[in-house]
Amino acid sequence: KGDEFVSNNVLLAIGRRGTPRKLGVPGEDTSKVAYRLIEAEQIKGKKVIVVGGGDSAIESALLLMDNNEVILSYRKDKFSRLKPKNRDKILEAEEQNKINVMYNTNLVSINEEDVLINSSETGDTISVRNDLVYIFAGGELPTKFLNNAGVEIKKRFGYVMKKHS
Repeated sequence: KGDEFVSNNVLLAIGRRGTPRKLGVPGEDTSKVAYRLIEAEQIKGKKVIVVGGGDSAIESALLLMDNNEVILSYRKDKFSRLKPKNRDKILEAEEQNKINVMYNTNLVSINEEDVLINSSETGDTISVRNDLVYIFAGGELPTKFLNNAGVEIKKRFGYVMKKHS
């Protein structure tokens, strides 16, 4: 309370999970959409779309697959940044038809009884009946908060550089 400290370095461990990245599609704000999975064992007999290709999306899809029909929509043609165990598990689940992985796809809209999914390979948009949508598209960096705290953010060579001014 009112104390001042002098330091050469400050670590702000505020994370990104508090502000999930949105897809910017119609229907994203409905009650059938969630950005984190809580109590997967409570979800049974549902048609679930999981969006994303990172570890959170894969782990959630794997948790949901035994009691639900799960489709994983991923915008790229292959997984590139997964932990090795997650990569092995999702590829095995796909091979055993426990999860339908739709590569090169993006959600176009989320409706009450279905979602529209577009294939970047074919250009086709299909309707998929479903009950729940879980979106794991990463998090938004709290840029405004950091700027207000005097942290200057520059992106260089693909890395985000943060420097206090």
